Amino acid sequence: MKNFPERLLSGYRDFMDGRYAAEHERYSELAEAGQKPEILVIACCDSRAAPETIFNCGPGELFVVRNVANLVPPYEPDGTYHATSAALEFAVQALRVKHILVMGHGRCGGISAALDPAEKPLSPGDFIGQWMSMLAPLTEQVSSSRVLTRAERQTALERISIRNSIANLMTFPCVNILAGKGKLSLHGAWFDISTGELWVMDAESGDFSRPGR
Repeated sequence: MKNFPERLLSGYRDFMDGRYAAEHERYSELAEAGQKPEILVIACCDSRAAPETIFNCGPGELFVVRNVANLVPPYEPDGTYHATSAALEFAVQALRVKHILVMGHGRCGGISAALDPAEKPLSPGDFIGQWMSMLAPLTEQVSSSRVLTRAERQTALERISIRNSIANLMTFPCVNILAGKGKLSLHGAWFDISTGELWVMDAESGDFSRPGR
């Protein structure tokens, strides 16, 4: 265990003495019966926006997929590697989740990178640039606005990208069919890291508003 982060080891000990001890029966049940979460959350990798923490969920409640900027690519069965699409397929077809939530957040680094094309790639492969290019048409529209400040463009694209990901979800046959039958619901939300506020997207208008507490 040389060089293994002590923060993780101490956190694990606290987990075993605290949460695991309190929910031991729940973990045993999940081990025996398997997981059956009803909600898939597609969230950002950002360390400040963990869905399990924000929604105060216990083990087995959420099936979470995290990637840079919480993006959902369009349906492309081209034989290459698609981590988000694979997780989506598993959640919908194997776990049979009833809800899919695309959750963005404020001050997203991926969105910031998309808005600033002058930035050099972080690596020769520019994996982030290629990933964020999914938003290229939307990024261009937001960036061309002269009435928005840089911060306003950032928030606008963070929210627009959520709507775009939900539209991409519907290109997946398994999602489209189940949603059409009313067996699967799609949702969007945006989390403000600085205030802790959650903004939920209206399915009809696409507008974001804060639910009552």
